[in-house]
Amino acid sequence: MSSSETHSLVPLRLVRVVVRETSSQQWIFLEEDNGSEEPRGFPIVIGSGEATEIHRVVNDIPSERPMTHQLTLSAIHALGSRLLGVDVVDLRANTFYAQLRLTPPGSSGLGSSGLGSSGLGGSDPDDTDEILVDARPSDALALALRAGARIRIAESVLEQVRTDKSQDILPDDAPLEIDIDPSELGPPEEETGEESDEEPDEL
Repeated sequence: MSSSETHSLVPLRLVRVVVRETSSQQWIFLEEDNGSEEPRGFPIVIGSGEATEIHRVVNDIPSERPMTHQLTLSAIHALGSRLLGVDVVDLRANTFYAQLRLTPPGSSGLGSSGLGSSGLGGSDPDDTDEILVDARPSDALALALRAGARIRIAESVLEQVRTDKSQDILPDDAPLEIDIDPSELGPPEEETGEESDEEPDEL
C-alpha cells in the first residue's frame, strides 16, 4: 500500500518509552499529534535493539561508532536522499507495516548530510516524487526520531489499535526496569510505527 492509497494519515508523537532489562520485548507509546484534547494513543512492542536506539536519541547519548540506524541514515544521506518521514500504513495478521518516505537522490532541497534533525530542510516534495521503502515500524520509528522526521499512521489503522489508556495497560506481572519520558523531544524542525487487543509480532 502506498501513501497515496492511504486516504487519511494522522500525525503521531512519541510520548513514552518503557525498557525492561529482563525481557526481549520493550514498549513505546505513541499518540496522535493534532491538538486533540483527548488524543488517541497506542503502544508498540519492539525489540531491545530498536529500544536502545530510541533511548540513545531521546537522551542524546553518542556512540563511539555508527550503530545500525545511524549507519542507515548516513547511507541515505550519502546517496543524495533524505528521510521525509515514516508512515504506519497497514495492519495484517496482527503485524504492523510501515514505509520510509525518501526524496529521490539529488532532489532539490537536500540539506547537508549528517545525523539528527538538522538534516531536514525545505518542504516536502509531491507524493509522486517520493520513494517509498517497506520497513518494520520499530526500525522506521528509530530512523524518524534520529532524523527529526514526521511520523504518521493511517486513520484506519489507528482506529483498530487505539486505546485511550495506552499508558496504563502494561501487564501487571511485567516489572519495569527503566521508564523514560521523552517529552522534551520537540517536533521536527521542518514540520513542526503497536499493539491491538492481541500483541503484534513486531520483533
